[in-house]
Amino acid sequence: MESQAEYLIGVRLHGSAPADDYKLVDLDAHVGDLVVVETAQDTAIGEIRRPKRALPETKRDRLYRRVVRLATEAEGREYRERREREKAAIVTCAELAHARGLSMKVVDVEMQPAARRVTVYFNAEDRVDFRELVRDLAREFHSRIEMRQVGARDTTKLMDGIGPCGRQLCCSSYLRRFEPISVRMAKAQDMPLTDNRLLGNCGRLKCCLLYEFSTYQELRAHLPRVNTPCQASCGGGGCMAGKVTSIRVLKQTVVVGFPDGTEAEVPLDQLTWEGRPHIQAQLEDS
Repeated sequence: MESQAEYLIGVRLHGSAPADDYKLVDLDAHVGDLVVVETAQDTAIGEIRRPKRALPETKRDRLYRRVVRLATEAEGREYRERREREKAAIVTCAELAHARGLSMKVVDVEMQPAARRVTVYFNAEDRVDFRELVRDLAREFHSRIEMRQVGARDTTKLMDGIGPCGRQLCCSSYLRRFEPISVRMAKAQDMPLTDNRLLGNCGRLKCCLLYEFSTYQELRAHLPRVNTPCQASCGGGGCMAGKVTSIRVLKQTVVVGFPDGTEAEVPLDQLTWEGRPHIQAQLEDS
């Protein structure tokens, strides 16, 4: 019996949630279609956001939840109407929070009609006493209210946007989890720490500082530190003593300051310093 072709397809269950991979078998579905998918409890309706692609051999042993079927017209209408109610609820929650004098930003609202539960996602710099607000919301929506605080990076991920690079934010498009980003990563890449361009839309250090950090670390390992005494090859077998004043990581060169006050950019293969005896031996043999 011929086996059925298996695919992965990206489905988003909530308007502001990222699309996750689901297994698609013997079903014709396209981006924009609403489908019924398996969940931990039962099933749910989601929107296809990424086109189907063949299931890689390396991922065939993983367990993926399946796309069950295409949503019916009635299910699709209910899904879109609920999302419109959620968008309106964001405005309502923000107005009620403002009326209570609460310093918080309502990021998103998720409604679960079957469970009669409304989840409010919010961001706040300081601790917020929202007990009275919860009572107001319960009267407004006639449902159980769950308040869920999210950080600045999660807030930006939920709200989405365009980064300085002109593309959709990485956190909203494909990043599955946030990695710690530190000032050390910016220093390793010779970026000025006072430059506001290091900050992303969330006001925190950009996630993309992580992308090339390992490459810079690897390249830096081959270079001497600033202020390291060194010998620069002058050609003809001669060398001049100096001190490293700065480094060029990507070019793999260093700027050497000499006792007479001059400086020169020296390639790595023409430089020796303590702790690099194998290069020193090569220069002596030349």
